[in-house]
Formats: sequence, structure tokens, C-alpha cells
Amino acid sequence: MASKLLYSNLRQTLTRSTHFIHRQLLSTAAAVEPYEDTPGITMKGVKISGRPLYLDVQATSPVDPRVLDAMLPYYLSRFGNPHSRTHLYGWESDMAVENSRAQVASLINASPKEIVYTSGATESNNISVKGVMHFYKDKKKHMITTQTEHKCVLDSCRHLQQEGFDVTYLPVGSDGLIDLKNLRAAIRPDTGLVSIMAVNNEIGVVQPVEEIGKICKEFNVPFHTDAAQALGKIPVDVDKWNVSLMSLSGHKIYGPKGVGALYLRRRPRIRVEPQMNGGGQERGIRSGTVPTPLVVGMGAACELALKEMEYDEKRITAMQERLLNGIRAKLDGVVVNGSMEKRYAGNLNLSFAYVEGESLLMGLKEVAVSSGSACTSASLEPSYVLRALGVDEDMAHTSIRFGIGRFTTEGEIDRAVELTVQQVEKLREMSPLYEMVKEGINIKDIQWAQH
Repeated sequence: MASKLLYSNLRQTLTRSTHFIHRQLLSTAAAVEPYEDTPGITMKGVKISGRPLYLDVQATSPVDPRVLDAMLPYYLSRFGNPHSRTHLYGWESDMAVENSRAQVASLINASPKEIVYTSGATESNNISVKGVMHFYKDKKKHMITTQTEHKCVLDSCRHLQQEGFDVTYLPVGSDGLIDLKNLRAAIRPDTGLVSIMAVNNEIGVVQPVEEIGKICKEFNVPFHTDAAQALGKIPVDVDKWNVSLMSLSGHKIYGPKGVGALYLRRRPRIRVEPQMNGGGQERGIRSGTVPTPLVVGMGAACELALKEMEYDEKRITAMQERLLNGIRAKLDGVVVNGSMEKRYAGNLNLSFAYVEGESLLMGLKEVAVSSGSACTSASLEPSYVLRALGVDEDMAHTSIRFGIGRFTTEGEIDRAVELTVQQVEKLREMSPLYEMVKEGINIKDIQWAQH
């Protein structure tokens, strides 16, 4: 009886102590960090009400759920190394890799034997540019590209120049397209490669690749094209284009990141010097274990693109018109950068007069878009692509790239129009230059004095 009474008293004392300590901890925590029930997301010092609308498809696209479904078994149960030749796990992975190779080849009218898997279009571009010129270096010391290529091609060309090769950078017109006469005139007896991208990643213009291919064939010069932004969006045919090499990317066509492909023509055969040494996978051109889930995803994405490209194109074109007409109906001084006739509809690069691009981007926190300006900590320079088009520096600084894709909705387009118009009007209200223009003053005639 005494022991029961002692136990009861001890339990009551411990319970009261526990409640007291719990209350003290709560009050201390409240004093240190008051709880705020405020909705929204804060990241990198920017607070937004929720996840923004995604209109930056040229940077990357979301993985199509059907692509993910195809990939998952090769992460979970069919996880074998495709280069393991002695058991089922390797055999089934190898079959999956070869099936995906055929899917990629079908989208560009190539043979599966002409597809080499890489980590992405950047690696494919490096293999193409440096690999070709290094292989034929004894006879070929010159290559041709354009001023508006992707940075990985331009940097590869500069690397070759440091090694003693000559590089011709063709200019483009105000529409972003090259002059075929300039290309023809630039070809020399020692020209080893012409590298011109199919669809520009920044302004969306489509180069006359078929005509370029004919000129290269006439002069017996290999033709390489970076088709990362073209694959699955416009019809691609390696025979019609007469390309010797083509760079492809998985994550631009609703596939996974970290995988790409290089098309290498077999007849007439084009040779490259490998840029990586190792186990000799991918015919010795790109050593390293082929990542089965990623290449399965890229193959599935290419198969879907082949089936749905026509439908996607019609839908995305209608979305682009809705976006452009919606903005122009409420704003003046809106300029489309690049040709409207020769462009991929899902890429709409606009400049807004009398508005600074970075300020506009910061104001458009609810819309995920990209600026045409390249901003660094030391300086703010306008895009080299827009400079090559001859766009005025003040307009080049105001460019915004809107990327429309397979999963973009009409509601998102309408909301993007509303937010863009609001922000541009807000910034123009604060702009003395816009006030002067409204008063009829031509600001280009003003001679600004320096103090």
C-alpha cells in the first residue's frame, strides 16, 4: 500500500514537472523565433507568393510523365550495366539502349548505327568541332561558324584558334539569318568544317540549313549543326540537310538532363578524334558507361516528339500569337528580335523600349523567363546574339525571352501578358525618357552633356 502511494505521488510530481518544462520550452522558443503564418516562397533573397509560371522552355523542359514511366524500371529492377555481356541484367539494359538509339534515329531519319550517346549537346558540340579539326589537322586548318552560335561552339572555336587554326565567324543580318553568299565566299581549300546551328537558342530563328548543306556538299566540306533547339520542334532530316554531324540534347525535348547524342554520318564517313579516353564505349568516340535510364528517357522523348510534333507546333504557334498580340494590344514600343517568318514559334524574344531588362525580370517574379542580357558581377553587357543582329544597345538591354512548350496553358499565357504589361507600364512611369518620347521629343537627336 505504501509503495502504491509512493508511486502515485511520484507520477503526479513528474507529470507536473514535465508540463512545466514543456511550457517553459514553448515560451522560450516563442521568444527566440516568433511563428509567422505567412504564405509564399523565399529563395535567394526573393520572396514570391508561390511557384511562378514557367515560360523558359529553351533553358530546359519538364520531363514528360510518359518519359519518366519509361525510365523508372531501369532505376529499380533493370539496373544492369549495358556493357555487362555475361548475364541477363546487362543484356536487357543493352537491348534498352539499342532500342532508344533507334528511337532517336527515327526522329532525324538516320540509322541507329549513326547515333553516339553523350552527356548533352555541349559535349556533342565539343566532339564535333574539336574532334573533326584535330582528326584532319594535317590537311585542314580552317573552319567556319557564325557570330550567334551557342557559347560552347564559340569557345571550342577559340580553343582551336589558340592551337593555330583559322576560324571565320560569319555575320548575320538584322533578322538573325546568315547570307549564303558570305558562306560560299568564306570556304577555302583548307576548310575542314562548317558549324551553324539550326535553331538559335536565344532568338529562335531557323537558319536555312538545307541550303547550307547543299553548299557544303558542293565544296565537299563536312557540315555540323547544333540541333538541340530544333529536335522534336521542327522536322529534322539528316539527308535533306546533308549534315555530317549533328548535336542533340535530351532535356530540351521533355527528356531527362545529363544525356544527349551525336549524329555521325557513316556514308560518306566522317571521322573525329575522341575527346575522352577510357573503355572504348560508343565505338571509341565517347568512352564511359552509357546511363541506361537516361538514354531510355531520351529515346522515349524522341518517340513522343515524332508522334506529337505536328500537334505541338499548331498549339504552340497559337499560344505565341496569343502572347504577342496580347502584349502589343496594350503596349507600344514592343519589338520582336529576329525573323518572324523563319523562327520556331515557341521562342519569342521581345525588347521593350524605355525599360531596363534586369528591372523587368526582377519585377516579373511570378513568371519564370530569361533575359537577353548577360549579367555579371563586374559589368552588364547586352547579349552578344542581339549585338550581332545590330540591335541598339539600349534595346538589347531590355530583351526578354518567352519560352512556350507542350505543357503551357492559355491561362498561363494570359497571366503572363497581364503581369508583363503591368510591370512595363510601372517602369515606364518612372522613366524620364518615356515621358520625353510621349511629349514628342526624339531622344536620339539629344546631345547629352558630360559632367
